[in-house]
Amino acid sequence: MAIPATQIRRGMVIVFEGDPCRIIEFRHHTPGNLRAMVQAKLRNLRSGSNFEHRFRAADTIEKADLETHDLEFMYKGGDVYHFMNTENYDQLEMDDEMLGDAAQWMQSGMKIQAEYYNGKPMGIQLPNSMELEIVDTSPVMRTATKTASSKPAKLENGVMVNIPEFISTGERIRVNPNTGEYLDRAK
Repeated sequence: MAIPATQIRRGMVIVFEGDPCRIIEFRHHTPGNLRAMVQAKLRNLRSGSNFEHRFRAADTIEKADLETHDLEFMYKGGDVYHFMNTENYDQLEMDDEMLGDAAQWMQSGMKIQAEYYNGKPMGIQLPNSMELEIVDTSPVMRTATKTASSKPAKLENGVMVNIPEFISTGERIRVNPNTGEYLDRAK
């Protein structure tokens, strides 16, 4: 499936010059009156070599054709995350780099979908929402309303998100882990 170069994200796997490559870092910028571009650092998954490439904003890139399997996150040991395939009970390991930005959202017992390319795990897809508790935020303001400004809050998994000012420490909220946005209070 071809997508515009401006839609690449960290951890995504694309086909570049015939090989699957993971996006390690990217930066979208428009220098002055020149055309927009995306500077990306990629890792070739076959050879393991790192390289940089500059995509024009008008370029289209090919996402790698990946198969998916349902996995359950078991635990983290050092920098390695341990998963179990819920279809055949195989266990596999993934590191921080393979998980990309999704690593910070991992919780024990969490069900995810893993992406495989030629039988090897390449990355994961997170659920659209997660319910987490706020462990640290500033006190509630008496004049706070739903449309008021937001404040930073630390969640139980250590991730910082912006929440409305009427929410206090100890409350449970729903968050979209793909974007890091507050959705609503958990019911």
